[in-house]
Amino acid sequence: MLNLDSSRNLGGIGAILLIISVVAFFAQPLLSVLGLVGAILLLVALYGLAQFYREKSIFNSGLYAFIAFVVGAVLTFASVVYLVLYTSYLSDLISLIYPGFNGDWSNLPNLSPNTDISFAELLGFVGPIFGIFAVAWISLMVASFFAWRAFKNLATKSGVNLFSTAGIILLVGALLTVVFCLGLILMWIGVLLLAIAFFKIKAQSDLRCETHMS
Repeated sequence: MLNLDSSRNLGGIGAILLIISVVAFFAQPLLSVLGLVGAILLLVALYGLAQFYREKSIFNSGLYAFIAFVVGAVLTFASVVYLVLYTSYLSDLISLIYPGFNGDWSNLPNLSPNTDISFAELLGFVGPIFGIFAVAWISLMVASFFAWRAFKNLATKSGVNLFSTAGIILLVGALLTVVFCLGLILMWIGVLLLAIAFFKIKAQSDLRCETHMS
């Protein structure tokens, strides 16, 4: 069974891995797997803390957040793959922009773009992209809502109010992902605060000393 100290450390390390994965993604996209490892460590930490504080909602809400995020990511990825590989969406869009396109991608740089494309012509291509974005945004909102609930309950039980602050910033950041950069920056800051919050949980030995002194 996880104790308070190991749960605290796993949570802090998991949050740090999430922070690193966002930065590392721009250098090497494959390093984003660190984010998945970090999320799993966070979930394990929430389980241990839920057991220690005898508050099941801490882990349950965290689990719902993890499931919502994974489902949303899978649906978004599958939708993009289907749209690109199994429909004529991409070739039709390229043909609209480059009327001379005949399917030969190597010849694309030699073609002249169509400068007379109307908004009405482009509008037909917006729907699928908007639908994929909506799936991703809704799943992120659901995941952030449950994450906020988990960290709010953890803040109440641990006495570290920074958890609640981090949860709110994550929720607002998810809401503002419609303004791509601003939302992601806020969520990154929220995870950074989470890392700090985990390490602010008092060690089990400190709690014993306080109990003996009282």
